[in-house]
Amino acid sequence: MKDLSLIRNFSIIAHIDHGKSTLADRLLEIAKVTDERTKKDQILDSMDIERERGITIKSNSATFDYSAKDGKIYTYNLIDTPGHVDFTYEVSRSLAACEGVLLVIDATQGIEAQTLANFYLALEHDLAIIPIINKIDLPAADIERCKEQIEHTLGLDPELAIPISAKTGQNVELVLEAIREQIPPPKGDINAPLKALIHDSFYNSYYGAVMKVRIFDGIVKKGDKILLMSNQKIFTVTELGIQQIKMIPKESLQAGEVGYIIAGIKSVEDTRVGDTVTLADKPASQPLPGYKEIKPMVFAGLFPINNEDYDDLKDAIAKLKLNDASLVYEPENSTALGHGFRVGYLGLLHMEIIQERLEREFGLELINTAPSVKYRITLTDGKIIEISNPAEWPDPAKIAKKEEPYAKVHIITPQEYIGNILTLLQEKRGMQENLIYLDESKVQIIYQLPLSELIFEFYDRLKSISRGYASLDYELIGYKESDLVKVDIMVNGEPVDALAMITHRSKAYERAKSIIERLKHLIPRHQFQIPLQAAIGSKIIARENISALRKNVLAKCYGGDITRKKKLLEKQKEGKKRMKMIGSVEIPQEAFLALLKSNIDENQKK
Repeated sequence: MKDLSLIRNFSIIAHIDHGKSTLADRLLEIAKVTDERTKKDQILDSMDIERERGITIKSNSATFDYSAKDGKIYTYNLIDTPGHVDFTYEVSRSLAACEGVLLVIDATQGIEAQTLANFYLALEHDLAIIPIINKIDLPAADIERCKEQIEHTLGLDPELAIPISAKTGQNVELVLEAIREQIPPPKGDINAPLKALIHDSFYNSYYGAVMKVRIFDGIVKKGDKILLMSNQKIFTVTELGIQQIKMIPKESLQAGEVGYIIAGIKSVEDTRVGDTVTLADKPASQPLPGYKEIKPMVFAGLFPINNEDYDDLKDAIAKLKLNDASLVYEPENSTALGHGFRVGYLGLLHMEIIQERLEREFGLELINTAPSVKYRITLTDGKIIEISNPAEWPDPAKIAKKEEPYAKVHIITPQEYIGNILTLLQEKRGMQENLIYLDESKVQIIYQLPLSELIFEFYDRLKSISRGYASLDYELIGYKESDLVKVDIMVNGEPVDALAMITHRSKAYERAKSIIERLKHLIPRHQFQIPLQAAIGSKIIARENISALRKNVLAKCYGGDITRKKKLLEKQKEGKKRMKMIGSVEIPQEAFLALLKSNIDENQKK
């Protein structure tokens, strides 16, 4: 039996790039989990892409022993959390597995949007919060200002804040003592039915799906039959243990402990984050609270540039899906881009990461169509449908009500950029909720914004108008009625499915016009005139013409009667008309690539 008073379960939370992974590295170093041979930066980040971008995508955990100043040896369980707004649900489940958190604040930047969002998440879970001021070794560090913000904005005692430098290791020893003193030990009844929370899971080609769990009640041993409460599936435990960078097998895990369970589960889809694990022959009466199915928020078409790579893309997505249960995809066929997939992502960062991993790990060349969100349509017969693909848009005569998802956006910015940011929010159809002055230099802006506007150029433009100083956090708040329309782009009278889009009526003209103007320069000229049109239903809202290639039929006329020239021109005109009737316009693949890429490039320029 393990003494619960000698266990501490904690997590590290912070805004992006405030030094969360570096602090984890130092703690593991002091606890001698890593040495000179095994040491590397961001040791809990397992993917190359995480190291390169300096972000945590997949949550992780590490157990280590700490010899405290009171002479006892404590077991510390560090449950790492992903550091981006796309993964808020995973963060909430990691926090549910802890009794306390280290809230890291950058001494040079102070409190940012995600610092606040994560602070409120920790408060919701009633956790002990230890504020940590990091990067005090930098010349721009302002510890006093951070302490003022901790007192006024967070309402915590600034004297409890520990100033450290995770990079140099200065004062990190004080953090380990603070964890022992300020974070309470776990509670749990070892004789009650087993209740274990899955805070993460990953796929291993040898073991199958590996569950990372925090045991709240009871005990689980090797050979036990376990029941997953969300899907009622039963499996037999083949191995369990603790994670200390590598997996260390044990005979059992009991209430208060954090570890892993392997039970021959074939798919990560069965081991959902937030689910409760119990024993099949003595199940718990109620699952642990807070579980919900993760639903994708952003959808886009994903097509191979070379159509022969379709089967490779199919295999690659299936392999990624093994390790990422939140990835949703189905086959999609486009007349313009060929065979591909409609993929659902948690957010734009998730979308970028999936595409980058497919290209990097599987050597594929891919093209993404413009991202869209899931709209809710109520038909005249009362049926409600959800659509994310413009191709599924119903006949306007059958639509009774159109709704789009809204998000509550929190932006923290220095005061001098507030005017520009408010202008951007108004332009994006935002509704103001609140404006809070955090101190004499920082303001928190709270707005409600349509999710479709948030994923279309918003983040890049926010960063450029605030010179990178504004920070953003958002949460979904539900659906609101909206005047949505489907815009079709037509080339020579034929709609091009890959370019169709769903947008708000007020934005339809400007977005359609910019696509048509770019198309005009991308489609090569033909022997006949090609009209490019954007239409809402049968109403044309924008038009451009690609003029015909013309041969100079008058070149052989040396003077003579004007009627001769007119006759030749009329003959040419008839030929062009005939050609237009039977000719079809081939839009080269390069035009689509250029159009979709220039969409992305334009966003970055702005």
